Amino acid sequence: MTVRAEGSPRTLFCENDTNTAALYGQDAVLPGHTAYPKDSVDRAVVHGQADACNPEQRGTKMAFWWEFDAVAPGESVTVRLRLSEGGGPAADAPGDEEVVALRRQEADEFYAEVLPEGTDEQDALVARRAFAGLQWCKQLYLYDVTRWLQGDPGQPPPPPERAGRHGRNTGWQHVNLAEVISMPDEWEYPWFATWDLAFHCVAYAHVDPFFAKWQLLLMCREWSMHPNGQLPAYEWNFSDVNPPVHPWAAWQVYCIDGSRDRVFLERVVLKMLLNFPWWVNRKDADGSHVFEGGFLGLDNIGLFDRSEPLPDGQRLEQADATAWMGLFCLKMLRMAMELAREDPAWDEVATKFLVHFLSIAQAMDDIGRGHARLWDEEDDFFHDILTTDEGQVHRMPVRSMVGLLPLSAVAIVPDWVADELPDLTDFFDGWTRRRPELQDALLHTNHEGFSLRTLSMVDRRQWRAVVARMLDEAEFLSPGGLRSLSAAHRDGVQVHIGGSDLSLAYVPGESDSYMFGGNSNWRGPVWLPVNALLTDALRTYGRGAGAGRPVEYPTGSGEELPIDEVAARIERRLVGLFRPGPDGRRPSTPVHHPSGPLWDVHPTFSEYFDGDSGVGLGASHQTGWTALVAHFVCAPDGIANR
Repeated sequence: MTVRAEGSPRTLFCENDTNTAALYGQDAVLPGHTAYPKDSVDRAVVHGQADACNPEQRGTKMAFWWEFDAVAPGESVTVRLRLSEGGGPAADAPGDEEVVALRRQEADEFYAEVLPEGTDEQDALVARRAFAGLQWCKQLYLYDVTRWLQGDPGQPPPPPERAGRHGRNTGWQHVNLAEVISMPDEWEYPWFATWDLAFHCVAYAHVDPFFAKWQLLLMCREWSMHPNGQLPAYEWNFSDVNPPVHPWAAWQVYCIDGSRDRVFLERVVLKMLLNFPWWVNRKDADGSHVFEGGFLGLDNIGLFDRSEPLPDGQRLEQADATAWMGLFCLKMLRMAMELAREDPAWDEVATKFLVHFLSIAQAMDDIGRGHARLWDEEDDFFHDILTTDEGQVHRMPVRSMVGLLPLSAVAIVPDWVADELPDLTDFFDGWTRRRPELQDALLHTNHEGFSLRTLSMVDRRQWRAVVARMLDEAEFLSPGGLRSLSAAHRDGVQVHIGGSDLSLAYVPGESDSYMFGGNSNWRGPVWLPVNALLTDALRTYGRGAGAGRPVEYPTGSGEELPIDEVAARIERRLVGLFRPGPDGRRPSTPVHHPSGPLWDVHPTFSEYFDGDSGVGLGASHQTGWTALVAHFVCAPDGIANR
């Protein structure tokens, strides 16, 4: 390959090696280390060190250096480079402007197929930019844990504690990744988080379903998944626990891709059959079907750090952990039913997850130890509870995303199951007759001549009570989507447990807590991934047990809408974060981002958004799971529920 530069720039060469002397001192420099390390270009251009780069004009890193006396305000200068095979482009190759015009035309034709007909021009721009951000965040990820623990022979030896059992990821020495992976943030060093990646894949499926499917399967391969079945959480602590959203994402990707790649579906289900027992064995301490989970990605959402060990005899029973496992079961059930249409052996996998889901749904009402319920009759909401060996129960009276997530564990039993899967249908009916106490999880609805069966973790009364809070603009419903903590907690919540006073308050913007480093906040802001789960769940319920049963939207408005329309309205609020306002500025634009015609045209994709104003928070270059806005634009009626 040859690169040619316009004009007569100087060429600067050096090696792509660390400046060991600058970092560790001259004594750390090993024999043979280059005299022209990777910061040579900086030292030459910025600091004027004429001898910083290799005078022999060779090296593994090179830069072109143009110099201009001045560039007037509002003016620009242009330099062009061309990468080509051999000595240069062919004589009849199109010029730069023609190439750009051709590529723009191709992109327009491609997105005309991806975006629904009639998509608003601004929404189309937002979706395309979100897809572009995802593509930009693909990076090569190289991590051989065993080799890393031993250290690089060409570098100073690693600290002794790295090799000990307390070193980072010492329990994951099977991990040996050399793959292109979708990263949350291209600006930082390469890293991935498994649940972030699952949400990336839902957006990716609209433009590159092959890559989306490969990414989901990659996390399950033997060089990623732990031998005990755990999926790696994130690079700096694989052993932490991310929510198990892989099955949900896999089903979304399968449907977006046309519901045809049964080999992919089978591969995912087989891998999740290894992951599911890890959750049951490690996160359901006493077999009560209520799960502890721990961290679960929601950072500082609790009154205390949920990832830290509790004193002896105490256990935090988590409404969200239990909800995640209910969702896990239902997506496995749905995928197994789909596979059983062509292979009856999958019938028994379906029944396994049906039975487990029914047990989890029942446990939501009676945990076992202390016979405490996650459902609070007085507050009409789900809460975490802290239990002790002595049977003491301390309720965490916080209305947060933790209590909304049980809504996500919902599924419709398709009409074709009765005809195509008679064994599953017989088992379904017989089991619920023998165990009538499990009937609350099976909701029947007759609507427009159809008998609909819906599996739900919450009963009808609980569902309506939680949804009323969720759609209350004084609580969860913000102008830009669903908040992570109820705004009713603006004045704070205080709890006295074991001699300690614990508190938290609604904080719509950046975190005021140092928990998890204080660099993200789940005590008020809007996060797109959990919004995507909840709007998907609303559509599922609305087309099953909620068919013909409108709800008030917003709560207290007096206006009732079909449930699937409520889901669409919430997604419009989320997409609205990225639409220009009357002054041209988008609500989601971070406060530090300049205004003006050169800036306002470009949407940014932050990690999360202020629960009151919608302003982007965290890294504004972290497209990541915020690319789900493109999914809302491309699938306005929820593809997985069609």
